[in-house]
Amino acid sequence: MTRAVVQGLVLFFLPFVLFGIYLVIRRRNPMLWSHWSSQSLWLTIAGLGFVVISLLATALLEERQTGAYVPTRIENGRVVPGHFQ
Repeated sequence: MTRAVVQGLVLFFLPFVLFGIYLVIRRRNPMLWSHWSSQSLWLTIAGLGFVVISLLATALLEERQTGAYVPTRIENGRVVPGHFQ
């Protein structure tokens, strides 16, 4: 679950980082709000778009497990991990 949250945050902030790099290349100060104010709405929309696209791609392309799930159990004093049958 932590990986999914971190991945979503990275994808959301990717347009902001790229715009900051663009400002540095253009020799503008990326710490001034005046450079960000007119672009903040579009950067937010792009970040949310990246997150939505990644969630849809994961839902459509992820391998599905088939069969019944057998939960973790103890047999003869040993832990048998859960698996699909």
